Amino acid sequence: MKKLRKILCLAIALVMLVGIAACNTPDEPDDPDTPIDPGGPVGPVDPGDPKTLVVGYSMFSGKFSPFFGTTGYDMDVADMTQVSLLTNDRVGNIILKGIEGETHNYNGTDYHYSGIADFDIDIKADGTVDYNITIRDDIVFSDGEKMTIDDVIFNIYVNSDPTYDGSSTFYTLPITGMGSFLSGLPQNIFDKYLEIAVGMLEEGPDNDNFDKWSEALQELFWNTYYDQVGLVVVQDIFDYCAPYTDDYIDAFGMGDEIAMTIALWGFGWPGDPDDDEDEVFYTVSGAEFDILAGETPTLADFWAEIKEEADFDFGVLDYESVSDQSFADMLTMAFIAGEGPKDPDAGGEVMHIEGVKKTGDYSLTITTDNFDATSIYKMALSVAPLHYYGDLSQYDYDNNKFGFPKHDLSIVRDKTSNPVGAGAYKFLSFESGVVSFEANPNYYKGEPATKYIRFQETPDGDKLTGIISGSFDVTDPSFSTETVNSIKDYNDNGDLIGNLVHTSTVDNLGYGYIGIAAENVNVDGDPGSDDSKSLRAGLATVFAVYRNTVNNSYYGDRASTIQYPISNTSWAAPRPNDPGYKEAYSVDVDGNAIFTADMSEADREAAAIAAAIGFFKAAGYTFDDAAGEFTAAPEGASLVYEVIIPADGVGDHPAYGVLMAAKEGFASFGITLEINDPADSNVLWTSLDAGSAEIWCAAWQATIDPDMYQIYHSNNITGRGGTDSNNYGVDDRELDRLIMEARTSADQSFRKATYFRCLEIIMEWAVEIPNYQRQNAVIFSPERVNMSTITPDITTFWGWMNDIENIKMH
Repeated sequence: MKKLRKILCLAIALVMLVGIAACNTPDEPDDPDTPIDPGGPVGPVDPGDPKTLVVGYSMFSGKFSPFFGTTGYDMDVADMTQVSLLTNDRVGNIILKGIEGETHNYNGTDYHYSGIADFDIDIKADGTVDYNITIRDDIVFSDGEKMTIDDVIFNIYVNSDPTYDGSSTFYTLPITGMGSFLSGLPQNIFDKYLEIAVGMLEEGPDNDNFDKWSEALQELFWNTYYDQVGLVVVQDIFDYCAPYTDDYIDAFGMGDEIAMTIALWGFGWPGDPDDDEDEVFYTVSGAEFDILAGETPTLADFWAEIKEEADFDFGVLDYESVSDQSFADMLTMAFIAGEGPKDPDAGGEVMHIEGVKKTGDYSLTITTDNFDATSIYKMALSVAPLHYYGDLSQYDYDNNKFGFPKHDLSIVRDKTSNPVGAGAYKFLSFESGVVSFEANPNYYKGEPATKYIRFQETPDGDKLTGIISGSFDVTDPSFSTETVNSIKDYNDNGDLIGNLVHTSTVDNLGYGYIGIAAENVNVDGDPGSDDSKSLRAGLATVFAVYRNTVNNSYYGDRASTIQYPISNTSWAAPRPNDPGYKEAYSVDVDGNAIFTADMSEADREAAAIAAAIGFFKAAGYTFDDAAGEFTAAPEGASLVYEVIIPADGVGDHPAYGVLMAAKEGFASFGITLEINDPADSNVLWTSLDAGSAEIWCAAWQATIDPDMYQIYHSNNITGRGGTDSNNYGVDDRELDRLIMEARTSADQSFRKATYFRCLEIIMEWAVEIPNYQRQNAVIFSPERVNMSTITPDITTFWGWMNDIENIKMH
């Protein structure tokens, strides 16, 4: 179903975007289908080699792709091998003249920044915008192939393919023709069939007026496409029930997986409960299946049961489905996708993006329908090689072929674990938790001074000791009070910068949070209802009150508690003096302030507990006044919730203290918080990918521009076929509208005010408890690393790996 959702959701995104628009040259490889060996030694390099820099890293997921990497650690591996189309300076300003470079001053020092491309932005009188891009003509990939503009175009099309599901949101840009490319239809054809579908939905299957569409078309809509989507829905239900069906088969001693799925969904039962010998499976419609005799129901039988029950009532269909989209939306888009291409005026599927035009071997123009403040940042794509990630035999710009078949990114996905690019280093291997790199002699800024680099997995608690023991040369421990004190103890001068450890700190471009999945924590299956929001607000209020104490204990003055879900490094972050600013989850169910300025921490905690009880009551929980606790939860809610925290199985996480305190707080009024602290953090990421997590602790890595589309727009809810980054399940049309509206202005004050309202809506949904804005600490071994070769003036936007080609070892 996910594949269908991808097509449908992108088609829906099209409608939204349109509204806004109106809203050395080596030989070619013998076999383009054969992956090119990036070269270099096989296996991990020896960390004892004096030309090896060893970096202590947190756990990798192995998705080292510039297109499909998911975690920040995996993306760091990919970034080592890649070059970006755009670069920025130490305060986040874009460098538009990258070929010759630009000089910008920072703290009284002039720094020269260069990149691989020049950008010229031309805003036309009609509101359209041309981004004229020219790349250097001397960039060579690590395998010796020369980069041309075709490589850039290939990357654009990968990131824009209807089946692309990586983290890039390039496809959301208002590029002329992007919507048509995503749907495959000319805009006028899409609009035509959308109007017909909406009309048929309004009139229903019994309509007998065929002035606007034919009877045959109506027949297709209510039979062929209706059943087609229904079968997709029951397949999704079957997949959803798969983890449980075997247990039911064992329990009943009969049945098969489809029969048990039908039973689990309430449309059948195995055997007569009054007859132990009965081996027949019955359905609610009266159908009977003798399982032992080989008579088993099919998914079509399952759909027939639901179809009969629903009788074209979409409310019933939506209730029975586990899809994140309404049945009507799926039916509409399936109809458009099926009938639109048949229209004699359709002219076949749209296979190119009109607003992406090659203008030379090293230049192109991207045209957008309107100004979008986020566009320039979304163009900072890695320029990965077409000849490696794609298929040269399938690239023909003039004939709309871009290195892979549209709708099929399997060629690109096959290279996910072995990145190749034009970056400073070549990827060699990932073995036994060690990623090995070798300097790229073809790097356009010159071959790096350090021959080898290793990224080595390690628990956070071993990072500092790894520097002291000589296992690591660079690493990034959690900057806790314990870590700070230990660094000072190790250094002879008792400071953070000394003979054994050199510490560099900056504010993190991101923040820590506690997340709550609205689709899993709600009342009566309605994530957006007032009752559901009250439930989550009760949880959030308890979590929030313990943040200050725990953060001060864990970080000291190296972090601050934040009140809104946005990094304080952003210009859009609310400040205490801004109108409407308030502490997170500091009002009760009636909107009254919970805290007063003279309260002690104990008083604040008691006030938060009292407010939380009010929220749970409002959500429909049953409270025993005599016992002082809740005894029953409303339909769809629970007295027990699980929180997953990636704390290495030993509680090593800045939010762990918050959870422990909250657990006790919840227990005081009858709510149980189960803390799941897996040794392998991938348990959390897998749970989020599957959409099964209820509550979790994590941190967001932010971007220079605070665009909220990727994380909070409803298109990106897990499972809807977008970026799957909206793990919260926030589905709010007003929030969607404001997120898109903020993109249309260059007025920063307007954008900040708009984003403030977005943040308020997110808090009203009570799906995120903003926790801490911490400092990042990178520590070096000055005994092995020549500190004079580390890039100076490290900032939030300019990290230690910038200018990595200059780093030397002693």
